[in-house]
Amino acid sequence: MAEPSIRFEGVSKSFGEQMVLKNLSLDVAPGEFLTIIGRSGCGKTTALRLVNGLLSPDAGRVLVQGKDVARTDPVALRRGIGYAIQSVGLFPHLTVEKNIAYVPSISGLEGWRGRDRREKAEALLRRVGLDRSLAGRYPRSLSGGQRQRVGIARALAAGPEILLMDEPFGAVDEITRGQLQDELLCLHQASGITVLFVTHDIGEALKLGTRTLVLEAGEVQQYAPPSEILNGPATPFVEELVCRSRQFQARA
Repeated sequence: MAEPSIRFEGVSKSFGEQMVLKNLSLDVAPGEFLTIIGRSGCGKTTALRLVNGLLSPDAGRVLVQGKDVARTDPVALRRGIGYAIQSVGLFPHLTVEKNIAYVPSISGLEGWRGRDRREKAEALLRRVGLDRSLAGRYPRSLSGGQRQRVGIARALAAGPEILLMDEPFGAVDEITRGQLQDELLCLHQASGITVLFVTHDIGEALKLGTRTLVLEAGEVQQYAPPSEILNGPATPFVEELVCRSRQFQARA
């Protein structure tokens, strides 16, 4: 059996008196597309930030490819983990090309200078459904959907084996969101990368995930393939989410 790409072992995390994760234990297999859903403050984003070492657990440990995050050099850890967020965070003074190349460049990776950099940036633009002509433009001249795609390209630039995504499509319109979802599914199928994807949208979680983690008040409500969640909600909270998804589909 393959070693988990990510493992949470009895992980708890608090901020002041508020506990946001309680004894979280689960494995994420290599190549899994794990969607994480729950109310605001349930621990979704905290779980992501524990994976790339932006936060440390109060109890338990997080392992990435068999290595304890707490005992791993954070720079080396993050070179192998892409991170895409809703606000994108592109540097406004850098071109699209330089934004995409930022992490490989500061990490000193080979082949990210001059013409090679342009060719790699253009290849990543095509990979996320954008025309290579955008490489020389600045973020301010792009639409919201284009900026989101550039953010994903930047997260993929260093060739990570793990991609963390924190509500990356939350700020775009429904049509663009559907397009981005479809493109991300194709990218995942083609690359086999392990994805952890945080969302508030149960429909999005069930559409994208090979497995879905439902959190409530920092505790696991269900961790299963979407079909299992749809056909056998484990708790009243999960059942409420499933009902909401079906009502939305009926109106669509």
